Amino acid sequence: MYDDLLWRKSRRSGQNNNCVEVAPFNGGAAVRDSKNPAGAVLTFTGAAWSAFTASIRAGDFR
Repeated sequence: MYDDLLWRKSRRSGQNNNCVEVAPFNGGAAVRDSKNPAGAVLTFTGAAWSAFTASIRAGDFR
């Protein structure tokens, strides 16, 4: 179901595959563990993803 999505990692990610990947999905986002691309995928609505990324940029998770 998620195999055909255009997955990407952050430009700041290293080459060790210890990161998450994100892909556009149904107007929101899908997220998976880069070490286990066949594993679980979390999906978010567009509003939830926007709120989450805004919180990250604001430093709320430091």
